[in-house]
Order: sequence, then structure tokens, then C-alpha cells
Amino acid sequence: MTKEIISKEQKEAARFAKALGHPMRVYILQYLWKEACCYSGDLSEVLPIAKSTLSQHLKELKKAGLIKGETEAPRIKYCIDKENLEKAQNLMQSLFS
Repeated sequence: MTKEIISKEQKEAARFAKALGHPMRVYILQYLWKEACCYSGDLSEVLPIAKSTLSQHLKELKKAGLIKGETEAPRIKYCIDKENLEKAQNLMQSLFS
């Protein structure tokens, strides 16, 4: 049996980093931080990207756990997942300290 050299923390850090690997996702995260929460329709009015592209970016951020989506038919309200964002910040800092 081979020894696992990648830690759980390294895997989590990579998941967060992948989600932040596109500048539009970083922008969306910053925007949601300032606004507290936002509906996807409102975001599509602010961002110069197609709704389908926005949907993919939101999906990646949600998959990484950096945002939460709450369905309020027919719209979805997105908010920062503060607990996971703090975890991501702490992981990134601890990786390089």
C-alpha cells in the first residue's frame, strides 16, 4: 500500500484555488461580499457575460463551497458561505507559513 502524501487540507486548498482560478469568479465573490446576497438575475445585469457563463461560474463557486444558493422560485439567491471562505483563507495562509 502506498502512503498518501496529499493531505486533506491540501486537497481542500486545491478545491478552493480551482474555484478562484478565474478572474470573473474572484469578481463575483468580491461582489457578493459587498452585497451580502444577490439574485442571479441581478448579477447578470451587472456582469458583461452571458447568463449561461454566469451560471457556470456560480456553479463552480458553489461546488467549492464558497457560496450558497437558495432557491426562491423562480430565482436563486446567492450568498457567501462565510464559514467556508474563512476556512479557505486559513488554509491558504497555513500552506505557506
